[in-house]
Amino acid sequence: MFAKSSVLPGKRLPVSVHQGFVEVLEQLYRERTLTAYSAGRTIPLPTGVLLMVCRGVVQLSTIQPDGGETLLGLAGPSAPIGLPLTTINPYWATALTDVDILPLAMAEVESSPLLMAGLGHNLILRLQQTEAWLAIAGKRLVVDRLHQLLVLLAQELGQVEPGGVRIPVRLTHHQLATAIGTTRVTVTRLLKDFKTQGWLKTQQRYFIVNWDQLNLANLYS
Repeated sequence: MFAKSSVLPGKRLPVSVHQGFVEVLEQLYRERTLTAYSAGRTIPLPTGVLLMVCRGVVQLSTIQPDGGETLLGLAGPSAPIGLPLTTINPYWATALTDVDILPLAMAEVESSPLLMAGLGHNLILRLQQTEAWLAIAGKRLVVDRLHQLLVLLAQELGQVEPGGVRIPVRLTHHQLATAIGTTRVTVTRLLKDFKTQGWLKTQQRYFIVNWDQLNLANLYS
């Protein structure tokens, strides 16, 4: 049911809990109609409802008092999103790719130990992503922030291809600049530098990161 897009799996649930969680989600999938959103559409966030991303990638954002947009994170397959998970206001979700969403009322989640266990695991992964984004924001040099962001996206969402790992989301230079707190012009210049260095390339507007750049031994230690 749920599309998978990460390069390598993270820490897994115990087999019995994982299997039970998958079975519950499969049952819900059979009983209900998923809500589809095309790329670029805003995804409504009802109060008291968790949204499970079944397919695709969702961008989570807020806006600052000066009108500047802040990219808060990206949610891929099996990630929960929704107002119950945040205190940020305003807060909205946008489909970066075509996505399928499964809505779950919080009352339903709280009444199911298997849903609570499975979602708890996925919330831990969201927390880890949030801390990784904070670590990127703390880097003094813009070049380091952009480099680490591309590595993180490849790690979390990447698809292995000959010659590297493809980030399966067409991110604009403006979106990357928003994510790391710089200008689009600076991002464009740095991306050209990365390509000249040979560890980054683009194909049909997708970024492909050289496998060696992921430094997997450190990322998963």
